[in-house]
Amino acid sequence: MFVYEVDEELTLKMMNSMNAERLFELTDRSRDYLKEWLPWLNHTTKVEHSKHFIEQAFQLHADRRALISGIFFRGELVGVISFNQFDWTNRIGYIGYWLGQDYQGNGITTRAVRALIDYGFDVLNLNRIDIRAAVENKASRAIPERLGFKQEGLLRQTEWLYDHYVDHVVYGMLAHEWRDR
Repeated sequence: MFVYEVDEELTLKMMNSMNAERLFELTDRSRDYLKEWLPWLNHTTKVEHSKHFIEQAFQLHADRRALISGIFFRGELVGVISFNQFDWTNRIGYIGYWLGQDYQGNGITTRAVRALIDYGFDVLNLNRIDIRAAVENKASRAIPERLGFKQEGLLRQTEWLYDHYVDHVVYGMLAHEWRDR
């Protein structure tokens, strides 16, 4: 099971069924805030949906297709960070993340993403890490920009958000760039 101690306050670790209620509560409390940028909120309407998500995360991890973990701040689940997908042939990991609305502005996401990047390059031996974010999602885009990722392109109408498409900005980081920074 994946557990990564970032610092004295922050831990990334795979969630288990005991976290389902907290995950749903966090999602539900931040629903309106998260819905602006995440397409799955309408399909997460009860604790069982969060439990199923956690179960799927274990299967994806066992199959080496993804690594989905909770962000635990001072022991409390406050968000989710993941390698949503791996391309093992080309050694690429695709990072995604979200944080509950009440925990924004404390540097938690930046620290969590930095740690997952370290893990991806140092432990998983990835060559490249991608982060994609909606063009207008300035808070999410600030993370890869702050961490020195290169903006590499624009994907037009790449994600359906309830009633409209959004464009994504693609950010990339190579292993040697991360080590040399």
